[in-house]
Amino acid sequence: MAALERPCTSGRLTDCRRFLGQAAARAAAHANALATGPAVRGRWKRQAISMADPLLRARLAEGRFFMVPGVQDMIAAVIARKVGFEFVYGTGYWLTASAFGLPDAGIATYTQMRDRMETLVRTSTAAVIADGDTGYGGLINVHHTVRGYEAAGVTAIQLEDQEFPKKCGHMPDKRIVPVEDMVERIKVACAARHSRDFVVIARTDARQSEGEQGVLRRLRAYAEAGADVLFPEALVEEEEMARVCAELPLPCMVNMANGGASPMLEPTLLAKLGFAFAIYPSLTSLAAAQAMETVLRALKDTGAGDPEGLFDFREFSALIGMDEVREFERRCARPSV
Repeated sequence: MAALERPCTSGRLTDCRRFLGQAAARAAAHANALATGPAVRGRWKRQAISMADPLLRARLAEGRFFMVPGVQDMIAAVIARKVGFEFVYGTGYWLTASAFGLPDAGIATYTQMRDRMETLVRTSTAAVIADGDTGYGGLINVHHTVRGYEAAGVTAIQLEDQEFPKKCGHMPDKRIVPVEDMVERIKVACAARHSRDFVVIARTDARQSEGEQGVLRRLRAYAEAGADVLFPEALVEEEEMARVCAELPLPCMVNMANGGASPMLEPTLLAKLGFAFAIYPSLTSLAAAQAMETVLRALKDTGAGDPEGLFDFREFSALIGMDEVREFERRCARPSV
């Protein structure tokens, strides 16, 4: 690190200044886009520029089914980037579990989750669909959450009709708010966004307590309130899924949660049932957990510290930006003596 703190050598001074100038310009643009200070007049007006990706609205308009993997940390984000997904899902359950070792029970705060979403946006080249839970409180919190997520670069926010604190959508004993309360959440969310490219997703957890008709009644009301995408969580049968999608006026998303209440169905079937896209929030997390347990048991039992099938270390280093660090050193750092 000492070499990086010394002045650039004279023979490379121009090249180094150009490199640093470009980096500074990118950093300044990013900082301006993420500005969160209130305007002088109008306490809740924002000066930030929306960075929502118009690609999501474009894909929804095309009407072709697509898949969105969940990411629990930035390692999953860079692998999804390598594979080439256009969208990733910032899952509340798994980002909370990964960052804090806590369950999805309304314990993580808005500030903590916004920070995770902002880091995910910065790490991934994909458009981020973010779990916004209930909006983290009352209507003013919903307003603040939408503004903060949009300023962080998120492309879509998912809001649900559970009480706060909430639970994972595939857990028992969920409690939901009156439909009128959720309608107000959606109206506030839509009014808070700066750009129409920022998509508001309305989720209902009513299937467990109000049945299929409750799901339809609520999602119709949320569509009328201004939602862009509807999310009937934890439907339990294919026929029910088809009926719900057919009865609703907006694109619907589905949660393919491994081990959850809904059946795990093939993408072609989900498309035929009427869904616009599916999220797979638990896939990478459970795969990673299984892989970690396997290698750790082998290490404990046999001392195997270099098993077959590990990801290539050099490739991983490149994925997280080590090549850029080396390029910086080549251009700007004085060689160590």
